[in-house]
Amino acid sequence: MKKKIANWGNYPIMESDERTFSFLEELKRHIHGLNEFIPRGNGRCYGDASLASQTLSTVKFDKILSFDTAAGVFECESGIRLDQILDVIVPKGWFLPVTPGTKLITVGGAVASDVHGKNHHVEGCFSHHVKEMDIILASGEMLTCSPDEHPDLFKATCGGMGLTGIITRVKFSLKKIETSYIRQQQIKAANLEEILDLFEQYKDSTYSMAWIDCLKKGKHFGRSILIVGEHASLSDLNAGQRKDPLKLPSKKKISFPFNLPSWVLNTFTVKAFNFLYYGKNFKKIIRNIVPYEPFFYPLDAILHWNRGYGKKGFIQYQFVLPMSAKQGLIEILNRISDKGIGSFLAVLKVFGKQDSLISFPMEGYTLALDIPVREGLFDFLDELDKIVLNYGGRLYMSKDARMKPEILESGYPGLAEFKAIVKKYNSENKIRSVQSDRLLLTTN
Repeated sequence: MKKKIANWGNYPIMESDERTFSFLEELKRHIHGLNEFIPRGNGRCYGDASLASQTLSTVKFDKILSFDTAAGVFECESGIRLDQILDVIVPKGWFLPVTPGTKLITVGGAVASDVHGKNHHVEGCFSHHVKEMDIILASGEMLTCSPDEHPDLFKATCGGMGLTGIITRVKFSLKKIETSYIRQQQIKAANLEEILDLFEQYKDSTYSMAWIDCLKKGKHFGRSILIVGEHASLSDLNAGQRKDPLKLPSKKKISFPFNLPSWVLNTFTVKAFNFLYYGKNFKKIIRNIVPYEPFFYPLDAILHWNRGYGKKGFIQYQFVLPMSAKQGLIEILNRISDKGIGSFLAVLKVFGKQDSLISFPMEGYTLALDIPVREGLFDFLDELDKIVLNYGGRLYMSKDARMKPEILESGYPGLAEFKAIVKKYNSENKIRSVQSDRLLLTTN
């Protein structure tokens, strides 16, 4: 069916012939009937990785295949969303091993983007917890892969943006929990130096991230709020909460009704938001017990929040720099502040070690910014790309809609090996996207 599609940033928007399937035989018929395509989940990545003139939507391929409640092993079809999984596993005392900032992504998308969360520094990416998966290649052949079986296919699929084949089945390990609550701390940092010290101080916390004010200058340059958390134990809960410790959080939502006019998003409004957000914490440290929803997925409570960036859409710019490149982080934040393009949603995290072939995280600092599309933005981001590379960093493909091929090549040492594996399993470039063509990953 012909329709206009876009990912969560609403940039770019394009027309696509989108096919759906509920059974493997339907999928195989589609594969044989299409000359080229890209698999597509729930469209919650930000760039153009799952955009193409022909797409295969997995969202109806969403069955639970097995759930070992004793061992904490979950097996499912690739189109199931994380929120659907949480509704099943949390009441049984289990949680996702890794989750990004939205639960509205599919499991296949979690693997293809090799998503990370607030716990990467201690528990790695999603793929680290995958035991095995089935993939249908461009030829229609199905292969089961794991770290031990077809390991090249496995490692190129984790973070490979869907280019090796269509993930159909994923089996992965879960995390044991006593309650559905999080023991949370929020700590204010007066400047960048203090927030980096706090990350070090709280490095043993399972979950950590910081909101950062990208526009503040002077002695409060880089002021932030660090948020750390642990899964709450029964002893952490009050008497009322203990009556149903694995209770699912409320699903009440509000909706962003329309696209905001572009003039609403400017330096003044971002500065005003930052002032209010930083000031809402009256104390230096706030400790409380909260349901998992507001801790992991605060924005999922606002339907269509992406409309807040206007009709032109927005870019999420996310990079990582090595631990030794603190000066690079300072330089980039200074550029952003001077340009006045700060973000309402600027998130700073610390990554741990990651040895995956094509996955984004590496040990260091990562910053993610949501920036409205406007004149001159791409030229400015090209300048930031050069700084990122100069300090040994790289950009996240799952958030990318405008990176140049040479930036990707310089940032990913395993890119040549990745391309070779893609060529092995997708030899005629039948599986391809707008992004893969732009980055020369599926060109002869």
